[in-house]
Amino acid sequence: MTSDPRAVESAQVVLPATEPISTTIDFFTSLGFKVRTIVPADHPRMAVLAGHGLTLRLESGSALPPGRLRLLTTGDAPGEMTGPNGTVVEFAPAHPPLHIPELEEAFVVSRAPRPGDDAGFGEGRAGMRYRDLIPGRLGGRFIASHILIPEGGPVADYVHYHHIRFQMIYCHRGWVKVAYEDQGEPMMMHEGDCFLQPSTIRHRVLEASDRMQVVEIGCPAEHETWGDPDTVLPTAAVLPDRGYGDDGHRFVFHRAADATWSPWRLAGYEHRDTGIGTATDGVAAARVVRPVGSPAPVTTSHDAEFVFTFVLDGAITLQRADDEPLRLGEGDSFVMPAHTPYTLSDPSADLQLLDVTLPAIVS
Repeated sequence: MTSDPRAVESAQVVLPATEPISTTIDFFTSLGFKVRTIVPADHPRMAVLAGHGLTLRLESGSALPPGRLRLLTTGDAPGEMTGPNGTVVEFAPAHPPLHIPELEEAFVVSRAPRPGDDAGFGEGRAGMRYRDLIPGRLGGRFIASHILIPEGGPVADYVHYHHIRFQMIYCHRGWVKVAYEDQGEPMMMHEGDCFLQPSTIRHRVLEASDRMQVVEIGCPAEHETWGDPDTVLPTAAVLPDRGYGDDGHRFVFHRAADATWSPWRLAGYEHRDTGIGTATDGVAAARVVRPVGSPAPVTTSHDAEFVFTFVLDGAITLQRADDEPLRLGEGDSFVMPAHTPYTLSDPSADLQLLDVTLPAIVS
């Protein structure tokens, strides 16, 4: 039997207390908690204290475990303290710096499942299904996910944000409707469009088409996602040039229908730029690439931190040094480590590649 959660008025963390209870009360009031209730007055055995968003119920003479509290601080503080009742109080930074793991370079090829085969997609957040495109995560520095929503309609998402260095979403198939903080009314992202989600921007996925697919790339691979139930989207303000997070990166909504094409870094190909390089001040870039005519095989290498390629449409052949050539098709992807020569050849006429790099300029 479950109780109706709408009938719950408040919540308390119940901890044991020493005898006399005043010793435990004094310890917690020294940490900024305030006494709200004490019973009985002549010889207290129970007290309720509140502070820092917590309500504590101290019970003298109980056999309760001592518990552990974590207090988030903005300044220096001892690592932890132990109260007279045995409760350990841990002090931790409220806003820890973003940890970027050391890069472990690797050549990674991810093959797409057969069309309509969802077995390669695992359960993820808010009913979405995820396919990991970089299983080793390059030492934890990068993550790339192919995300599928099999059945369209409203998405069971909530307002949230991420602490990240870089994160982008590219719509591969279908459409998705998303609301973003200070960016106006919810936006419809269609096939070929993409978003740059700067660190800490509040957002919520609202609705999607049947078999909607996006490609999401982020750094670091493991990063904090925080729910924000107090923010209602869309917000009243519209601030298209606002900077977010510690880096001040700007939000981007790139629409494929409005894009222009220009020569790519490899001869025989052209690209449309998403504007992510400008919005991140050169930290990262994303481009969609296609062949011009029938390009000759081109051999190249790079000195970048990260070069990720996803085949959006068509096919192309990839070959590293003396390795066997690999014919890559829709949904296949690869990560190429720095200073590794490789050759691209025989692109199909309908080829389109998603090219994501850190930094934005690759040589």
